[in-house]
Amino acid sequence: MFKFITSSALVAALAFAPQAFAQTLRWASQGDPQTMDPHSQNESMTNMMNGQVYEKLVTRDKTLAIVPALATEWQQVSPTLWRFKLRPNVKFHDGTPFTADDVVFSIERSVAPTSTINQYGAAVGKPRKVDDLTVEFQLAAPNPIFLQHLETLWIMSKVWSEKNKVTKPLDFKNKEESYAGLNANGTGPYMLVSRAPGIKTVYKRYPAWWGKYEGNVQEIVYTPIGNDATRLAALVSGEIDFVLDPAPRDLARLRNTAGVKIIDGPENRIVFIGLDQSRDKLLYGNVPGDKNPFKDVRVRTAMYQAVDIETIKTKLMNGQSYPTGGLTPSPLGSYNDPEIEKRLPYDLAAARKLMADAGYADGFEVTLDCPNNRYINDEELCIALAGMWAQLKIKVKVSAQPRATYFPKIEKQDTSLYMLGWGGAITDAETTFTPVLRNRGEKGQGYWNFGGVKNDKFDALAAQSSVEPDAKKREALIKAAMREYKEQVHVIPLHRQVIPWAARSNVSAVHRADNWLEVQWVTIAK
Repeated sequence: MFKFITSSALVAALAFAPQAFAQTLRWASQGDPQTMDPHSQNESMTNMMNGQVYEKLVTRDKTLAIVPALATEWQQVSPTLWRFKLRPNVKFHDGTPFTADDVVFSIERSVAPTSTINQYGAAVGKPRKVDDLTVEFQLAAPNPIFLQHLETLWIMSKVWSEKNKVTKPLDFKNKEESYAGLNANGTGPYMLVSRAPGIKTVYKRYPAWWGKYEGNVQEIVYTPIGNDATRLAALVSGEIDFVLDPAPRDLARLRNTAGVKIIDGPENRIVFIGLDQSRDKLLYGNVPGDKNPFKDVRVRTAMYQAVDIETIKTKLMNGQSYPTGGLTPSPLGSYNDPEIEKRLPYDLAAARKLMADAGYADGFEVTLDCPNNRYINDEELCIALAGMWAQLKIKVKVSAQPRATYFPKIEKQDTSLYMLGWGGAITDAETTFTPVLRNRGEKGQGYWNFGGVKNDKFDALAAQSSVEPDAKKREALIKAAMREYKEQVHVIPLHRQVIPWAARSNVSAVHRADNWLEVQWVTIAK
């Protein structure tokens, strides 16, 4: 059995949570959503929580296929023009009617500099109102994954946003606060009732939702519980109904625990290490000659080859990971190309020779920035990597922080070495290329390229693949771009996560590969 470890925040949150009754879903995860502003932070937990309130023109079904949402139908009028018919008689939670004005406003809001989905907003072109229930999107060039980009863009109420002075996304990385950070007004199945960051977030059903509920949850009570043992003990004791992220080491015991079940599934998410390749001197390091060793591909390759990924898989992840040399959340992004997916071999002798050839036989010191409540075993993974790199005489200081402070830090490129995970519903390479790997530029291009990687050959190939309508030509461009990025070892790929969920045995939920808990599909049996 699990030892129950109390904490003041958990006790306070659960004390005010409604006691068990069939239609309240009480659930937990290690972290907390960062903001209720749906355009401010493109982070999975934040998106999932906001996704109970806000909707898009199109959405994903249980198999991740794109289906109608706030739009009922659409057509591609020409290679650069799309037209959408909007769902009639939809109202926001405050009673305001949903119209084309809200779509145009929301898309324009999504491309603001403070939005972290502005690269996706820019990818769908310029929106134009035709009438109250018709919108067109005019693109400058063809977009081969237009609908997938559109599926990332949340629709807000123009009237509500103007009334509450939130017409621009909250600037999260600079610690801005706004009404939209703690309040929400969408068209979705659940309404935000209260938000206490780090303590508890409560939702209730929206009785006038246009859709049809498949589950029976009337109320959602979310409590972040950082400690793995405390989180799972709360599940086993029945204080909560569902855990999004049980620790891999506890899965075997949970599978044999009465009243609890495991809901398994892979996740479209790759975890990798990024390195500062833009500065001449590291911000956080002690290097002979005050140089930046990460500018040398030999050093990057050496660090890659010093990672014993199989030991990480078996000892740390308890088999709950898929090691990869790929660059995308799913192998579908590389068209399952075995050469692109192949890792560099674990080879300490080769790694030490590369370090010596680069002039760093005696190593150097550097700080590794890492979240401690975002990815599975994230802090433990960073500590393990530090131990492996010590064999190259690289002295790594692990700086592990909660996601609320970690992401604002690395979004300012205030880092020398960092961990990042990237994933979601989209398996196409485009949504890794443009925001994460491309040279930093305008409209969100390369925003998540916190290492400042600049590779003009890769960038040109990636840019061309973004607008190439011919599927075969586009596949060739994507593969060529990936080969270039891999050859230069601009990042050190680790693995794709496997996400098992844990729930009380009377809870039924649909596991999607984007690790998305859609509460309107959840049923709690009596």
